Amino acid sequence: MPNTLTETDFARLFLDEIPMIDLRAPVEFTQGSFFNAHSLPLMSDEERAAVGTCYKEQGQDAAIVLGHKLVSGEIKTARLKAWCEFVQTHPNGVLYCFRGGLRSRTTQQWIIDDCGVDYPRVEGGYKALRRFLIDSTERIVEKMNIIVLSGRSGTGKTRLLKKLENSIDLEGIANHRGSAFGNTTTPQPTQINFENNVAVALLKAEAAGFTTIVIEDESRNVGSLHVPPVMHEKMSQSPVVNLVVSDQDRIDITVQEYACDIHQDYCDQFGDAEGLGKLEEHLLGSLAKLQKRLGGERYARMQKSMKSAVAQLSDNQGYAAFANVFGELLLDYYDPMYDYQMSKKSERIVFNGSREEVLHHLQTVVDYKS
Repeated sequence: MPNTLTETDFARLFLDEIPMIDLRAPVEFTQGSFFNAHSLPLMSDEERAAVGTCYKEQGQDAAIVLGHKLVSGEIKTARLKAWCEFVQTHPNGVLYCFRGGLRSRTTQQWIIDDCGVDYPRVEGGYKALRRFLIDSTERIVEKMNIIVLSGRSGTGKTRLLKKLENSIDLEGIANHRGSAFGNTTTPQPTQINFENNVAVALLKAEAAGFTTIVIEDESRNVGSLHVPPVMHEKMSQSPVVNLVVSDQDRIDITVQEYACDIHQDYCDQFGDAEGLGKLEEHLLGSLAKLQKRLGGERYARMQKSMKSAVAQLSDNQGYAAFANVFGELLLDYYDPMYDYQMSKKSERIVFNGSREEVLHHLQTVVDYKS
């Protein structure tokens, strides 16, 4: 009987980053999959749609016949070749379809017949794996202690998180820095992929033996993505450690991350000439998101300052001019909002300190590992 993996194997698939063949159609893969999955579909989007229509109109038997007709001859040969190459490259891998049904059983048998390898199939398919990750998030968040790392914008909270073994970087997983200027040069993942990757991070923290995890203070959304409700609810009740950094350090960090680093990323992707234009478009677009809150006069002034900073960068005068506009945003716009939010969390603040003090507190004072 062909090899089948059940729920008892699911954690290992993610913890050991086992390569997976995702047999679903490309549109299904795009909507949501797993970081260790590779799209090698049994059917194209068009073929899947045709089989689905046939199933509705004529029933399962007719749909199966149509599926075998569509995936035959040279098409079947090409797909089998891709699967067998994957199997040879990743002998420890697995395959799945949506529900672990006909698509994966058919492909598994074809691989046995053509490659002589009984490649494991995930029972329940993508749907079962997705359910496992959702349940894992709820289970682990319920039992884990969470410490929320807070601090004004520009304090370098993410930098500090990366020095902690027991941290989960939601902004990194979301590919977004969490503010109006938080977009990176590449798109955010889908909501499903974000949730799946958060669940895997929690599974890895659990497997490492951590009983406490440190998470940066976030709103319900990180860019266009929503923090899993069970996690955000736990964060809203958890103790807060507050990072305190000088205003000049905050401005320097913000210029580095929101101007220098983004500019370099754009240049790496598009070349120096186009990269500068992409930076200007990115910064002005981000500023425009705040137009209503800033008010017309202040927005117009900041827009002018931002354009001037980009022009000075174009003239090889460096990034220094960005300090003016980012400094005003930090001190006059973001700080009042931060102070208001922190006033509602004051009873949960358990520690205030510098970067070194906070790091020492989280590494040595807090008993975070079993």
